[in-house]
Amino acid sequence: MFRGLIFDLDGTLGDTLPVCFRAFARVLGRRLGRPFTDAAIHAMFGPSEEGILARLCPDDPGGALEEYLAEYRSAHAACPRPFDGIREALETLRGRGVELAIVTGKGPRSASISLEAFDLAKFFPVVEAGSPLGGVKPAAMRRVLDHWGLLPGDVVGVGDAPSDIRSAKQVGMASVAAAWAPGTRADRLAACNPDRLFRHAGALLEWLESGPPLKG
Repeated sequence: MFRGLIFDLDGTLGDTLPVCFRAFARVLGRRLGRPFTDAAIHAMFGPSEEGILARLCPDDPGGALEEYLAEYRSAHAACPRPFDGIREALETLRGRGVELAIVTGKGPRSASISLEAFDLAKFFPVVEAGSPLGGVKPAAMRRVLDHWGLLPGDVVGVGDAPSDIRSAKQVGMASVAAAWAPGTRADRLAACNPDRLFRHAGALLEWLESGPPLKG
């Protein structure tokens, strides 16, 4: 049995990617004077918002970040709840005494906004945010393990992107592919050979309630 779960946030706990896209498009459109598609914004991901805006708005990165966070909070009104089944899964995990954490590529302030909007902060005493310099999920996962005093084999990583699955594998953790967000490419997740792949969050809850082994 596992003793801890590490969750991604965007596209795993809730459908927050459109919130990110809308906030970036508004801020960058105003500041750079041209439109940005969702695909163009998604291609920038890796660094946190702080890193993206520092690169694109070098004259006023702090001001651009404050604008982004205001737009992000406003746009979150269109995404007021986590995915169906997530809260129930977290309640089940917490009731079993399983450790819970988030490792996300988001900056700390936008992650806090989303957890507040979803009323999920109480489930996650440990949140590792992204870096302005780029993707750091494996290192962040190792910090969580050290904080808990657990071995990689005791913990499962849950995420909606191939990079989440690869990060968990790099650390030596089992992985669950979250293929329930709109637009998620389940085939790309399956190609990473996760230990489990679920197409709706309710299936994660069913799996948890069955008292599953990590594999098999």
